[in-house]
Amino acid sequence: MEFLLSPEILAVLFCVALVAGFIDTIAGGGGLITIPVLLLVQIPPLHALATNKLQSSFGSLTASLMALQRGLVHWSEMRVLFVCSLIGSAIGAFAVQFVQAQTLDIVIPAVLVGIGLYFLLAPNAGALEKKPRVSTAAYRGAVVPGIGFYDGMFGPGTGSFFSLAGVALRGHNLLTATAQAKVLNFASNIASLVVFIAGGKVLWAAGAAMVAGQVIGAWGGSHAMVRGGTRLIRPMIVTVCVIMLGRYLWQKGLLAF
Repeated sequence: MEFLLSPEILAVLFCVALVAGFIDTIAGGGGLITIPVLLLVQIPPLHALATNKLQSSFGSLTASLMALQRGLVHWSEMRVLFVCSLIGSAIGAFAVQFVQAQTLDIVIPAVLVGIGLYFLLAPNAGALEKKPRVSTAAYRGAVVPGIGFYDGMFGPGTGSFFSLAGVALRGHNLLTATAQAKVLNFASNIASLVVFIAGGKVLWAAGAAMVAGQVIGAWGGSHAMVRGGTRLIRPMIVTVCVIMLGRYLWQKGLLAF
């Protein structure tokens, strides 16, 4: 199934993906920008989610490669976590096509509030490496697949969730946690993307335009993340969480402007 989109709309999608790629690389939440725009141009919700996964996969791949190249993360430390994220996301992407996930109406706002408050009220969180609060086995077996499942089922904010988990549960500094989040987010993106492609849900023309913008934005965001470090990442995560929460509550009719 394919939709005919005008060159003007494709140009808009390119620009939107570029901005989203920059923001998503630093703080997560790029889907907050791209999914509403895809819906605004009259793309059905499931196709919008699938097409968003295509473009975000390339953005997270770009950010992951740059993080690996700069030595912010090491593949030997990430490969098991990569597989765990991939498996969780594949299950989530499969489930969303058949299940009405009303529980997300409670889970999503609660998690967004938690992430925003954590980084806002704990100014030293992620400044230095600390002792892990959960074991490696628990992190691999439950935390990472759980976030991957959320990404496969819904998506926006996944990068922020991975970053928070790295800081709060594994004791990483914020720059390391954010770099690792890019690799884990790439795994969750490609797993759900494969499921969506198999189901024929991806719109390739829109996706191609957005891939181009996403790669450029992710490249710029990666450089900004390295140069700005914690001073840039922390306020962006808080801002993205607040905006996502506001939009979510507005969408559900719980917030009026």
